[in-house]
Amino acid sequence: MSRLLIFGLGYTAGRIAGVMRARGWQVSATGSAGNIAFANREAVIAALGEASHILSSVPPDRATGGDPVLDSYGDALAGKPLFYLSSTGVYGDRQGAWVDEATPTIAQSGEGRRNARAEADLAWLNIGARVFRLPGIYGPGRSALDRVRERKARRIDLQGQVFSRVHVDDIASAVVAALTQDAPPGAYNIGDDLPCSGNEVTEHACRLLGVAPPPLESLEEANLSEMARGFYAENRRVANGKAKRVLGWRPRFPTYVEGLAGLL
Repeated sequence: MSRLLIFGLGYTAGRIAGVMRARGWQVSATGSAGNIAFANREAVIAALGEASHILSSVPPDRATGGDPVLDSYGDALAGKPLFYLSSTGVYGDRQGAWVDEATPTIAQSGEGRRNARAEADLAWLNIGARVFRLPGIYGPGRSALDRVRERKARRIDLQGQVFSRVHVDDIASAVVAALTQDAPPGAYNIGDDLPCSGNEVTEHACRLLGVAPPPLESLEEANLSEMARGFYAENRRVANGKAKRVLGWRPRFPTYVEGLAGLL
């Protein structure tokens, strides 16, 4: 029987786990919603021994820069099909240009050797993992609709700023395709077909809910957190052609229009 061990059963990995269980796979996991304590080495090693496939959604440690899974259990991963949820942030700022899997990451190009996510992305690739590079993730309970309802939506006045995004269920379908088809190792960008500004998505959510959009603010006026400001400091469009060609994947929600309609 196929057995999947997930490191870090969070929002996205939880959706993947649900799909795999529905397909008859046995799934065990670490994380707050999992059944194994990450630090219980004996239990994790036993689960690794039983697992046929390994998926990690654990981000790198911000303090040390290391990858907790590789640092703690890397030796026990040998010989297993490996899957890792990464971020399109590894490409850095491309001033609105398109990036694909052949675009050097900031770890590969030397532009950002201290970027922990880029380093972890490269480390997983180097041991033969299927690495899924994800842009902004939205889905039930985590979308522009929720931000508008909670009066937390913002519109930042940055001309030419674009982002890519992806519905959580489209991530799940891509990862499931790779898990069940023995996809070749390497990087896969998983994003929708319409990179656009965050303002465009917020304005559409407001139309769907019948409310006025929030006022435009400059980056300075918005008084954003350091993390949020870092998000706006990067500008790129993420191409998803490889996932379509190699995995036969097609997003159920090809743009935010279908995605928000489904959530509404």
